[in-house]
Amino acid sequence: MKKLRKASSIILCLTLSATLLAACGSSKDGGSSSEAEGVKKDGFPIVEKPLTLTLMSQDAGVADWNKMPVLQEMEKLTGIKFNYQLSPIDSFATKKNLVFASGDLPDVFYGADIKPAEQVTYGTQGVLIPLEKYIDEGYAPNIKKIFDEHPDIRKSFTTPDGHIYALPNIDLSAVWYRSPMWYNGKFLKALNIKELPKTTEELYTYLKRVKEEDPNGNGKKDEIPLTSVKLDDLRMYFLGFWGIYDEVVYADKDGKVHYTPQEEGYKGYLTFMNRLWKEDLLDHETFSQTPEQKKAKGQNNQIAVFNDYYPYFTLGGEPSEDNPLMTPVKSEVEGSPVYGKHPGISANGTFAITSKNPAPEATMRWIDYQYGYDGATLFAQGPEGLLWKYKNKDTHEKEWLPVPGGKDREEFRGTVTPNYGILTPGMNSSDLTNGLKSDFDKWIDKENADKLVPIGKAPFPNVYLTNEEQSEATSLLSDLNTYVQQMEAKFVTGQEPLSNWDKYVAQIKKMGGDRIVELYQGAYDRWNTGK
Repeated sequence: MKKLRKASSIILCLTLSATLLAACGSSKDGGSSSEAEGVKKDGFPIVEKPLTLTLMSQDAGVADWNKMPVLQEMEKLTGIKFNYQLSPIDSFATKKNLVFASGDLPDVFYGADIKPAEQVTYGTQGVLIPLEKYIDEGYAPNIKKIFDEHPDIRKSFTTPDGHIYALPNIDLSAVWYRSPMWYNGKFLKALNIKELPKTTEELYTYLKRVKEEDPNGNGKKDEIPLTSVKLDDLRMYFLGFWGIYDEVVYADKDGKVHYTPQEEGYKGYLTFMNRLWKEDLLDHETFSQTPEQKKAKGQNNQIAVFNDYYPYFTLGGEPSEDNPLMTPVKSEVEGSPVYGKHPGISANGTFAITSKNPAPEATMRWIDYQYGYDGATLFAQGPEGLLWKYKNKDTHEKEWLPVPGGKDREEFRGTVTPNYGILTPGMNSSDLTNGLKSDFDKWIDKENADKLVPIGKAPFPNVYLTNEEQSEATSLLSDLNTYVQQMEAKFVTGQEPLSNWDKYVAQIKKMGGDRIVELYQGAYDRWNTGK
């Protein structure tokens, strides 16, 4: 359940810029009737006669979708009813592949994590239909306004053949691409730290003090300065100390594409991590422990620096402002630190219409509602009067109501809306949470604004490779990822001396590192020119 709550928090808590909100506010486009028989371009219901369609999605397993107030409200409002074909989150990808292979398609894929390669493959095969026609012809005024206001979003979901086969989840003020790093506030206090480390050298010095000065005060040398699970949780954050925005592929400020594992900055990262390992400042169980074992150390007050969505997830206790967000630190690399921030849209598609759908115009109107303020509010928090009510409707200020039955609010929300535990189509905006944010939420926003936003940049836009390019890249990266992962562990633990760096880079190039750069540079250039 905690995982589901965490995922839905990620989806819910991110906010959208005011400009995007302005772009989403209205659903009028001037026309009131459509060329499609009985489908209105504005107003509700959408259809003159009730319409029933099939919808396939992931299911968090919390409630019967037929009884969800949000979906019941949508049926009343739009005149469109859905028969739901649901699969548990863990087995959804397999089920989706079987459905694509069998041709026994639903009318709609919803919250379906449709990967760029799937969009290209099934779009060009005619299984998924192009959506831009319906967007441009007035059936999706909210989406159209977002696209017009932010052409990069449209570009990022247009495949090489010029079509849009899926829609993203949109949130232009999202900051965290992965969960960030935190300091244990009790350790900072015990060591009388007034200013957080600003350089890699200062960070090293702090970790050294943790090791030697017993900040948890139990008289034992059981403190763990820095912990991780296979480096997967901290890698992206730490690479930013050496000017790198992503762990695989990123574009620099000049638009030049880089394959991270063969960059000099990556060597700087490995050298630093090896130094921490040698001096027992990086947890020696990093490559063997589970996330649960890591958390147990946090709850035992042994960890100084760690990664998690929120610090209390690791340290235990209630949300508090005592454990500060780690400020990325500067290395010897010019222009560091940097932070690979969230690109503002999901990389995978959250919504698509199949060739089996008898009413694509009506379906586009249905989904478009979720890209405007009213629909986004409904799907985020449920209908007014259940979990929340307006304090001031004109300013969109809301307040929470007591949760029915005294239950946990987030878990109860999972019974109200499908927007829980899965990434659903639609947009997030600051207006959705106006009046609903806790002091802790506001503190998180400030930490982000002070420490990450000024040095943040989306690592790479959502680009599409052609089918042939995708096959080649997938094949190359399959071998490269395995080799890089093995060598990272060896370099960090000292099994492989860093004096063998040149030999390692030569092997990466032999395995296709430069070809990965070529493929993604080509896709990036196409994206940049809108072709």
